[in-house]
Amino acid sequence: MTAKLDKFFGAMSDPTRRAVLERLASGPASVGELHRPHKMALPTFMRHLKVLEDSGVLRSVKKGRVRTCQLETAPLIEVQGWLAWQRTIWENRDAGQP
Repeated sequence: MTAKLDKFFGAMSDPTRRAVLERLASGPASVGELHRPHKMALPTFMRHLKVLEDSGVLRSVKKGRVRTCQLETAPLIEVQGWLAWQRTIWENRDAGQP
């Protein structure tokens, strides 16, 4: 689980990648559509998508000349579970303090 968390939080450390995930939360999108609002070269943007794919939160499929990306929720659910577990630990620790 530690390696998965490291990849996830590493991927989330960049605002461009967070923006991509926020956009994909509303549904699949082409690489061109995802790239459009970002002021960077396409090869640079593609490296961001690769980081998201490597972390497991993004999946892409190529049909003809169009590559479409979509959000993979399983890693997000795993991280949410880990955060809930951490929150329980923090709250129990804080409850025992004056």
